[in-house]
Amino acid sequence: MISPAAVPPSATVPAARLGRALEPAEWAAAGIPLLRDPREIVTGLHTRHRPAPGIVVAAVLDAEQRVIASASFPGGQTVADGWVLRNALLDRLRRIVPHDLRRRSPVRTAVLLHCRDGGEEWTPLDGAWMWGLRDACTLHGLRCGAYIVLTPGGWRVLGEGRGGRHPHAGAAPGGAARPAGRTRGAVTPRRTAGGAPEARRRTAAR
Repeated sequence: MISPAAVPPSATVPAARLGRALEPAEWAAAGIPLLRDPREIVTGLHTRHRPAPGIVVAAVLDAEQRVIASASFPGGQTVADGWVLRNALLDRLRRIVPHDLRRRSPVRTAVLLHCRDGGEEWTPLDGAWMWGLRDACTLHGLRCGAYIVLTPGGWRVLGEGRGGRHPHAGAAPGGAARPAGRTRGAVTPRRTAGGAPEARRRTAAR
């Protein structure tokens, strides 16, 4: 059986549909779950992957919104074609977490951090990544989560309005940036309410 991701768009599809993208209003109406602490997630992903402009970080959250897997990869495509971006994202998701297609409803959520130049306002390329994230989640059995942009001015969760000045694109805490494509551990050990340390979660290596 041929995977839907491997089937190219039909040549008969109008050109307007080839650049698949979601407008801000469509994204806002899609019922994307809110992040309880977006700053913590953004800071954690930035610390692990240290993305430079043109790098995308895909992360998977568990039911408690803890990062259980993440991967960074080049995402500097100039053509806002959601179908192409969906396939690139789906390829990374398949490498770091098994699919949940057998579940009746998703229990894990995928979020996307796009590090880019420019301002924090929505762009057509953002719309294509939004379309790609939503479709990749459907094909992998995940819940579609937040889309976050990281720019020289700071970070912003598009569709929510929440954001901050730090971290920002170009910031490299702790030394030089890591090469794109590396997969990092999900969270550092922390203590639960009862004081017992949680084990470090690990992701699949590329």
